[in-house]
Amino acid sequence: MKAAALYSAAGSLLLTTLAAAPAGGTPGTPGTAGAPGAAELRGTAVAVARARAAGIDFGPCSAADVPEAPAGVRCGTVSVPLDYAHPDGKLIRLTVSRAEATHKDPRNSKRKVPRQGALVFNPGGPGASGMYFPLIGTIPEWQRVAAAYDLVGYAPRGVGRSAPLSCEDPKRFFKAPTAAPTHPSEAYKRQRVAQAKAYARGCAQRSGSGLRFYNSLNNARDLDVLRAALGEDRLTFMGASYGTYFGALYAAMFPSHVRRMVLDSAVNPDPQKIWYRSNLDQSAAFEERWADFREWIARHDDVYHLGATPARVQRGYDTARERLAGKAAGGTVGPGQLQNVFLAAAYYDDFWPSRAAALSAYLHGDPKPLVRLATPSPESAAEAENSSAVYTAVECNDAPWPTDWAVWDRDNTRLARMAPFETWDNAWMNLPCAYWPAPRQRPLDVRTGVGELPPVLVLAAERDAAAPYQGALEMNRRLAGSVLVTERDAGTHGVGGGPNRCVNGYLEAYLLEGRVPARHASCAPRPEPVASGGPADDAVRRDALKGKAGRR
Repeated sequence: MKAAALYSAAGSLLLTTLAAAPAGGTPGTPGTAGAPGAAELRGTAVAVARARAAGIDFGPCSAADVPEAPAGVRCGTVSVPLDYAHPDGKLIRLTVSRAEATHKDPRNSKRKVPRQGALVFNPGGPGASGMYFPLIGTIPEWQRVAAAYDLVGYAPRGVGRSAPLSCEDPKRFFKAPTAAPTHPSEAYKRQRVAQAKAYARGCAQRSGSGLRFYNSLNNARDLDVLRAALGEDRLTFMGASYGTYFGALYAAMFPSHVRRMVLDSAVNPDPQKIWYRSNLDQSAAFEERWADFREWIARHDDVYHLGATPARVQRGYDTARERLAGKAAGGTVGPGQLQNVFLAAAYYDDFWPSRAAALSAYLHGDPKPLVRLATPSPESAAEAENSSAVYTAVECNDAPWPTDWAVWDRDNTRLARMAPFETWDNAWMNLPCAYWPAPRQRPLDVRTGVGELPPVLVLAAERDAAAPYQGALEMNRRLAGSVLVTERDAGTHGVGGGPNRCVNGYLEAYLLEGRVPARHASCAPRPEPVASGGPADDAVRRDALKGKAGRR
């Protein structure tokens, strides 16, 4: 799954607006190539004690952390061991941001809302930063939560200024124009294999011997250190997308440290899915979401003139790919860049109008909207390269991957016959894991027993492609006492705190009162996006702020 930059709905909404362990909480001991166990357990306890004693010295945020942060948002750092088996060894600093609870009830100005503690948020990735999260308290959908909680974001290890990882020179990261064949030739495959090997070598050369310690288990341990540094006895956490996976690891490793936990757009935690098979599942799901998008465009043929059937829309898209392969739009937009901007629409349906309008304009002789949407931003290259490096390191380190190219070739060739939209691009993104130089872990078998964990709220959209719905069902099954809320017939990636009032009602009831539905609940879908004749919408502004496209 491409690197981190497509944030959750909460993160996206914010950016738009800115236009099984024992019940005692002992960490689990999954077997890995590095045999973590008792040493990591002791090291985590040492790091937690130190963090609680030190706290976090919050002060003004730097421009590198939260540019133009309002006075109410403060930043600091927390130190964690690079290797939890050696807590007295090298330490790395994670950047943290916080906006204190406002205590203001948006529904009753005379009522002072009592503080409930800190709400820590992670937007996913791997490789996404949550440093902007405290700013979300200004959005109406979040004001009741912001009244009761300190809103806390942070950059996980490897991200931003938190001991940043890099795998190649950022100046070389945005290569444009690029190809994106749905049925690649043997020569093209050999080229991509060579690139994957070079990228894996670059990760080792630029990141050094510490590369192996950037993984999901350490992300979960870091979360417990952050909890202690914030002075919280128990953690209130909201994770989106990949954030749901290491949130689930945290729940299994530290169940007695959990106060409340929201897992939004849940990743399938089945160890057999981490991460090779989950990427195959995701590619299949993207094909279904691409079909949804084409059907929507066809229903609005009076606006976009791309055809009144999904098949005709597909022919238009294929025509654009062929033209761009022959001559890049604006000199920078080839089939690969077209693919990236339409992949974003498979994450968020509020991107649909801008993408459809840009495709229509291009096919009718005006490439400017597509060039504006699809041209990589040099200003964001360093951030995008860093996100990609963290994504790759975490997923490659987390689990065994097939090391025989023939397995990748077989599986993706078969899948691409049924799901050509994203299969091969997804494979190329993850192929460095076949040649990864660091030891691999064996994923933790995430499970909690009845009564070990407070109720966990799992949120999911039924047609989410980035986190297929089966993952939410599996997460619900594995975390005893968790409750699933489904947004039916919807596919936006990340549903909490967005435009669906029904979903937000469950979210607020849980975070503010600790109430969960008695059983699996569902909400009607949000309204479909309104077809517009031009791309000057929120999605465009959001793209300009984020400056990149990505995955989980």
